[in-house]
This record gives sequence, structure tokens and C-alpha cells, in this order.
Amino acid sequence: MIVKLHKQARTTPATRKEIQQATGTQAELAARYNVTIDTIRKWKSRDSVEDRPHTAHRLQSTLTPAQERVAVELSH
Repeated sequence: MIVKLHKQARTTPATRKEIQQATGTQAELAARYNVTIDTIRKWKSRDSVEDRPHTAHRLQSTLTPAQERVAVELSH
């Protein structure tokens, strides 16, 4: 199995699964796995152990009225 982690990932899918199944306070788990409490909270609340994409879900661009007319004409 090839695991693709983003550049700054401090946990692997196996570690994330351990975190999800581990018992103890968030502070105890953060110390045990050498991550922040926010990281523990994040992986405890997720169903998956895979990274989510960090790309925008919506394009942040707008077309001028002229560009929009051209796009509409090209799509027909």
C-alpha cells in the first residue's frame, strides 16, 4: 500500500487509527503521540484516517460580462 502524506504530516494512517481508538484525555494522547491537542481532536472526530485535500472547493474567479457571453456561446 502506497501512503501519500502531505509534506508536514506528523502522523501516518496507522497512527491516526491508534489515536481514534485510544482512551485517555486529549492532553495525555497529545503527549503520547507528540502532537497537539487540536490534532487529537481532529482525528478523534473523523471517520477516516486519510488526509483531506487542501485545494479550494470552489474557484475564486469571476468573469466579466463579455467573458461570460463567450463562455456561454462556446458551450452551445
